[in-house]
Amino acid sequence: MWGGRFGKGPAPEAEDFTRSIHIDARLWEQDIAGSLAHIRMLAARGVVSPQEANQIVQGLLDLKRAIETGKVMIDPSVEDIHTFIETKLREKVGPVAGKLHTARSRNDQVVTDLRLWTRDALQDVQLSLHMLQQTLIDLAEEHLQTLMPGLTHQQHAQPVTLAHHLMAYFWMLERDHERLSQSHHRMNLSPLGAGALAGTSIPIDPIITASELQFNDVIPNSMDAVSDRDFVAETLFVYALMMTHLSRLAQELILWSAPEYGFVELDDSYTTGSSLMPQKKNPDVMELIRGRSARAIGNLTAMLTTLKGLTLTYHRDLQDDKTILFETHDFMLPALNLTNSVLSSAVWNTERMRQAVIGDYSTATELANYLVTKGVPFREAHKLTGQIVLSCVQQGKPLEALTVEELSAYHKTIGEDVLQALQPEHAVASSLSQTGTAPLVVQAQIELARETLKNHRRLGG
Repeated sequence: MWGGRFGKGPAPEAEDFTRSIHIDARLWEQDIAGSLAHIRMLAARGVVSPQEANQIVQGLLDLKRAIETGKVMIDPSVEDIHTFIETKLREKVGPVAGKLHTARSRNDQVVTDLRLWTRDALQDVQLSLHMLQQTLIDLAEEHLQTLMPGLTHQQHAQPVTLAHHLMAYFWMLERDHERLSQSHHRMNLSPLGAGALAGTSIPIDPIITASELQFNDVIPNSMDAVSDRDFVAETLFVYALMMTHLSRLAQELILWSAPEYGFVELDDSYTTGSSLMPQKKNPDVMELIRGRSARAIGNLTAMLTTLKGLTLTYHRDLQDDKTILFETHDFMLPALNLTNSVLSSAVWNTERMRQAVIGDYSTATELANYLVTKGVPFREAHKLTGQIVLSCVQQGKPLEALTVEELSAYHKTIGEDVLQALQPEHAVASSLSQTGTAPLVVQAQIELARETLKNHRRLGG
């Protein structure tokens, strides 16, 4: 591609080191799409003749079909996918293929391909994310009445429902969905026409190529167009945060499936055994999702570190953006799908979850609130309740086992109705604030979530 300036070719070891075909081969379809848009624009502007354009267009379409059907295999010894496409095109249509690169640099070509690929990738991720959110809603509706401990500091705090707990993950993922849409908006701009860095004196029209490739607009600055990888970094950030959310959910499922919890049994299809211990049922899929969240975070750091010292405009460092992005995407998508499958096939031990709330003092807050309704200042009510809990702990006695007589000894306002306040079902049902755990409130939250899903729009739609 640049042989005219050089008296000899690169050293074999340098050629091996710089070759990227093993990574960017997956951009072949986007490369052809960008080339088709570019040659049609050149014809529309009179830069190439209609006959030349038709010849190149037909050659590109024939090559596309040949790759799709396996008649042409991508050569791993070629430097990169762009060289491969251009070489094969030349074999098909002859020297006229050289006109395809008119007013186009490898710099704006590469980043166009990557923007097109990333746009498609985000659509796939968004669809899988939507399906996982749907599963969370469906599970929540099934478990509106399923009590379980709500924790702070990994200690029993207040009783909640499984529905409320699962819906917390729905809203985490909804923010991820929003970030995907927002990043798509910033990413869906065309770099074509920027050339190597300074545009071109050839009378092209970048709006034509942008429109054909369904970009929203053209990047206004040619230097920014070829050097910008914000869209890669932003995609990696969204992926890293999404993997962090999946990792948090995975960690809970791992804990809940342990015998000490026994809240859930994961399906055999998504667990493994032990080569030594016959009884084992290990949550390996969830563990790997938890582990790969670290790689997602590491890849985001790698991309930002690559960018931080680069002057304008293009540097070969940017070749590694695809390695980082592709790797993260390749475990992000199955992580979403597998989490969905694990949740859909899990069996929930609702009675075990209910028993975990018994005797854990998690209705102490409701006892304090009960005293508040009797006119006791909250700080005094908090102190009295703490004294009651301490006495119970010392006696090894559950809070719910206390009699009215025992409780009224602490404050004269305590009456028979206190016994209801100590029941976890009452504690959950009485949390009627807009974001609370009462089944009626959670049902309203689920309806809001369903409406949110209905309003999801496919990226670019």
